[in-house]
Amino acid sequence: MNWMRATRFFRPRLIDSLHGYNRARFTQDVGAGLTVGVVALPLAMAFAIASGLQPEAGLFTAIIAGFLISALGGSRVQIGGPAGAFIVIVYGIVERYGLANLILATAMSGILLFLMGLFRLGSLIRFIPVAVVIGFTNGIAVLIMLSQIKDFLGLQVAAMPADFFGILKTLWLNLHTANLATLLLALASLSLLVGWLRISQGLQRTRYRWASMLPGSIVALGLATLTTWLLNLPVETIGSKFGGIPATVPGFAWPEFSWDSARFLLMPTLTLALLGAIESLLCARIADSMIGDRHDPNQELMAQGVANFVTPFFGGMPATGTIARTVTNIQSGGTTPISGMVHALSLLAVVLAAAPLAGHIPLAALAAILMFVAWNMGEWREFVHLRQYRLPYRVTLLAVFFLTVVFDLTVAVEVGLIAACLTFIYRISSLSRCEGVTRTEQPTLAGCEHQVQAWRLYGALFFGAVKLVEAIEDKISTPTLVLDLKNVIYIDSSGADALMNLVETCRKKQVRLIVCGLAHQPLDMAVRSGLMAHVKELLQPDLGSSLALAVRLGADPAR
Repeated sequence: MNWMRATRFFRPRLIDSLHGYNRARFTQDVGAGLTVGVVALPLAMAFAIASGLQPEAGLFTAIIAGFLISALGGSRVQIGGPAGAFIVIVYGIVERYGLANLILATAMSGILLFLMGLFRLGSLIRFIPVAVVIGFTNGIAVLIMLSQIKDFLGLQVAAMPADFFGILKTLWLNLHTANLATLLLALASLSLLVGWLRISQGLQRTRYRWASMLPGSIVALGLATLTTWLLNLPVETIGSKFGGIPATVPGFAWPEFSWDSARFLLMPTLTLALLGAIESLLCARIADSMIGDRHDPNQELMAQGVANFVTPFFGGMPATGTIARTVTNIQSGGTTPISGMVHALSLLAVVLAAAPLAGHIPLAALAAILMFVAWNMGEWREFVHLRQYRLPYRVTLLAVFFLTVVFDLTVAVEVGLIAACLTFIYRISSLSRCEGVTRTEQPTLAGCEHQVQAWRLYGALFFGAVKLVEAIEDKISTPTLVLDLKNVIYIDSSGADALMNLVETCRKKQVRLIVCGLAHQPLDMAVRSGLMAHVKELLQPDLGSSLALAVRLGADPAR
């Protein structure tokens, strides 16, 4: 019984996906998983190197986190692993706090992600405005491209700073150390990546049709590595910089934490968790639209949490859902989480069997791949179409973009959310309005304007719209005041307090207050705030009966 109750809160999509599973679907999933593994191989290493980590950190993350996210997640086809969005954050944490505290921050973000899913907060991520998401996504893309200029040009820089102006200064001061061979190799790799779609279409009409199925990143990486090895080019490789990749299974390691610096990790941890949640759920929604399915956002967050808690203790880095690999999985025929698990196992096989070959991979080729990935992850057309949107949207998007690039992603998201909230409050308050009821609309008022004053409120009566009630207070000029709340859809505590002040003002001025139209949430708030106790004697169901009562009371002052 307890197990049945637990599955309602933690039920991986893998369980439901195995109903009716057969050999044909298994074959599809294996083929898709192997294809995604090929695509993930260069990306995993590139993301790790760009984040200031060893290349195996990206591979171990794709293996462990990729397996756990697929096995425990809420989507049938989502592929998890290291993502470009984390590069800037991870690099900053490593630069300021060290590798041990990156492990701590990643593990803590995993706990936060799991709790977000456990408390059913998955749907709340959708409330983050599109302008904020696009702003920081484009900002991250710019920072990724900027961080790859060093390896793209082959600059002789021992360590790159984490801040924007520091990066620009370092690149400028070391521009004279550029390596021509590195630059030409990077340009050739980038050109191949850009033109691979057209090249692969041409190969489909030849006997080399099988080559058109290869991902452009693998082709570029393979040719660049082969060229470097055959021509013995004087360029930096994974072997010359990192000593290669260990051909071993990821092992558990408990780092020595620096608790003095760990206490400053709250904001980086929140940023990792928030960004991981946004990336994974956006990716899952894109996957849903492609396969006609609906993922479980809370289960997905719990799976992301488990993966991010476990992976860093095995030499990994933060992980999330990845759009490029998920789309590749779908297009390759993946139908269940089995394909994602196969992708992770295929990467493990590559690490165990072919790790020595990775030492010849040039960093220039990985830089070109990341440049290409960063360009594709940016929503650059949004800048061109900004004129079509209102000023608040434009200001929010540009502010988040600027702050992400120049200052910090955490600050950018905070400012973006605050700006979006203020914009929302302003827009909702502008939709709320107050109108006086005229005798043309209500003939009952004819000849009684000096005795009865009627007002109708529309929209939401919340803290941003209490000025409407205050305006009514200033305009009271008759013995009886009628307030129609039929078209009020929501009242918060500030709105209820404003109505209580109106009741008190009417009492002091000896004005009868007749209220009508209270229903649903406004009625519930009136009861809970004590407003009902003050107005229930003259409470009416509609405006017509309220005006009729007001006229009768005006004709009989004793009442």
